[in-house]
Amino acid sequence: MLERFTTPARDAVMRARVEAQLARHRFVGTEHLLLALLHPEAGRTATILGEMGVDLAGTREAVTRLVGQPDAPLGPADAEALRSIGIDLDAVLASVEKTFGPGALDDPNDPEPLAGVVARQAGRGLFGRRKASGGSVRFSQRAKKTLELALREALARKDNFIGAEHLLLGILREGEGLGAQVLAEAGVDFAVLRSRLSVGMARPDAA
Repeated sequence: MLERFTTPARDAVMRARVEAQLARHRFVGTEHLLLALLHPEAGRTATILGEMGVDLAGTREAVTRLVGQPDAPLGPADAEALRSIGIDLDAVLASVEKTFGPGALDDPNDPEPLAGVVARQAGRGLFGRRKASGGSVRFSQRAKKTLELALREALARKDNFIGAEHLLLGILREGEGLGAQVLAEAGVDFAVLRSRLSVGMARPDAA
């Protein structure tokens, strides 16, 4: 699907990952897509949202308030401090995994295992023991649905591309994610925003 994305749309998807990583969130949600679409590089989406009273700084504050500040993961310094009082985290993890199986300490409800989160923060695996496989923050189900809905918006309009505007339309159409919630709290009229996005939409590049 990404081959149909314009350069601003592809950049927005990648920027959403960066937003999630900078916030130390365990997944990329619709709120991170919205933040990405508010960057000046996103083009029309940032301009139109700005004209409707939605800016990047205010949206970041709203996302932090709604999502909360994540707890800092345990890294090598924490492990060393615990070793100094006789607790070996490596041994604890090994014992738990021997009894309950690999990944026993991961949360099955998280889009990404906890080991991957710690790996990005500390450069190593859970409790400094394991190397992570990959290192990318995964997209939540709502964010994935938003990307699918962006494609449906393009198909409905008979556009042969998916632009940043389609991504924002996808957030509006999904309607229940934090991205839509932040817009609603900011007093954005979804019908007006949809209308403004739809007028004058054109592919900005040939990518």
